[in-house]
Amino acid sequence: MTENQYQAKLIQKLKRMFPGCVILKNDPSYQQGMLDLTILWNDRWASLEVKMSESAPDQPNQGYYVDLLHEMSFASRIYPENEMEVLSALQQAFESPRGACVS
Repeated sequence: MTENQYQAKLIQKLKRMFPGCVILKNDPSYQQGMLDLTILWNDRWASLEVKMSESAPDQPNQGYYVDLLHEMSFASRIYPENEMEVLSALQQAFESPRGACVS
């Protein structure tokens, strides 16, 4: 399986996990190192860098963007070996308690 095939399967899995989400594929030529996917769901967002394996090298600036975007919301590298762990963490981040409603 290629990285593109893995990414396509991952996108379908994300759409099943988070019904109604919007998934954007980011243009790597626009900003070097920006992560592959941005997921928008309700009032939450996350960004994922899709790799074929744990040993796949990062492109310049990808580590910086994983750290920066994770500080803002949720970001991670994802590959088949850590997929369950990352998707579980993403689900927890998306479903964490929200602020109280004020009427």
